Amino acid sequence: MIVEIIAIGTELLLGQIVNSNASTIGAALAERGFDAHFQQVVGDNEDRVAETIKLAMGRADAVIITGGIGPTQDDLTREAVCAATGLEMEFSEEYAEVLRQWWSDRGRVMPESNLQQAQHPAGAKLLMNPKGTAPGLVIDHDDTLIFCMPGVPAEMEYLIQHDVIPRLSDVAGETAVLASRLLRTWGRSESDIADSMDDLYRSSTNPSMAFLASGGEIKIRITAKAATEAEAYDLIEPMETEVRSRLGSSVFGVDDETIERVMFRLLDEHGYTIATAESMTGGLVAAALTSLPGSSAVMRGGIIAYDSELKRRLLGVTDTTTVVDVETAEQMALGGRELLGADVAVSVTGSAGPEPLEKPQGTMVIGVSTPEHTQAKELRMVGDRERVRTYAVTSALHLTRLALIGKWWKP
Repeated sequence: MIVEIIAIGTELLLGQIVNSNASTIGAALAERGFDAHFQQVVGDNEDRVAETIKLAMGRADAVIITGGIGPTQDDLTREAVCAATGLEMEFSEEYAEVLRQWWSDRGRVMPESNLQQAQHPAGAKLLMNPKGTAPGLVIDHDDTLIFCMPGVPAEMEYLIQHDVIPRLSDVAGETAVLASRLLRTWGRSESDIADSMDDLYRSSTNPSMAFLASGGEIKIRITAKAATEAEAYDLIEPMETEVRSRLGSSVFGVDDETIERVMFRLLDEHGYTIATAESMTGGLVAAALTSLPGSSAVMRGGIIAYDSELKRRLLGVTDTTTVVDVETAEQMALGGRELLGADVAVSVTGSAGPEPLEKPQGTMVIGVSTPEHTQAKELRMVGDRERVRTYAVTSALHLTRLALIGKWWKP
């Protein structure tokens, strides 16, 4: 069964609120194996909403609309559904009484505008909403199910779970399960990974593969559909094995295994503690390492040293005439490890810009010192100051990870 999602609200188009409803609905549909090929967002305009509904009805078996069924003038979803389907508007005196009682129970007088919520397209079934006053609606029109949900997330989510998904499942009969495995990688570009996976990407539709880039990491999502979750993961396993064999140590985590979680696990396995010595990133690496509960078990502390003289006195950096070089980063990492009594230390220095510092903007130098070895690597990132700093943090964590697993990089 193909299901399309429509989110209504000018505030969504203006970016005043995030369209979290579409994400929630999409996840609920995927969990039950329903296909969602399109999502639409449209402002509070009856004609445009009606055209959006018509378009969805032409390519989906069911349409889920969220927003626009409240009591105010800009709540136009009911009218738009009537315009899209040719159905007449009807009024439910029974539900009008429910509304009056709702207000009376709270010792308040109901504004007459609330009676708008008792209107519905002819033939629609009202879905009771215990979390608010706007009922959901379901209409079976020309072999297409149309669901109208409140825009308030808590109300929408209740109706999705208690009414919409069960009804879709009943209509579809036996449904499939959609399962995904997310492989997290670092160190190779999105295009490089995509090229190396081209034959896998093109040769299989179940499971399917997608590439996602964010924060300097590339994620590979493998998705399969089957009758059961176990069967879906059985389909995923051979492709996952092949991806891992091709990418090797570039793969660092699975699903919710962030680099911070992986770092904690590796440090715990070695019985190591860690410290940071930062210049360009100003404490961001330390912040990342302390972002998870329990970080005090492995994190000794951090040093922020922008000033060259401070680097010399605290960290033992001998050449204060240069800042952005491998030797400085190595001395910072070694000095931070010794000063804070840690087993491992990671250092960051560089030129975040906008004005270049010794080397072009985007130059970052990461150093890592362990009980066995101390080494640094110079990297280059294109972008503004905050992008460079963000990628420097990611790079620092990953180079430390590689050092911990014995995969030291070329200087």
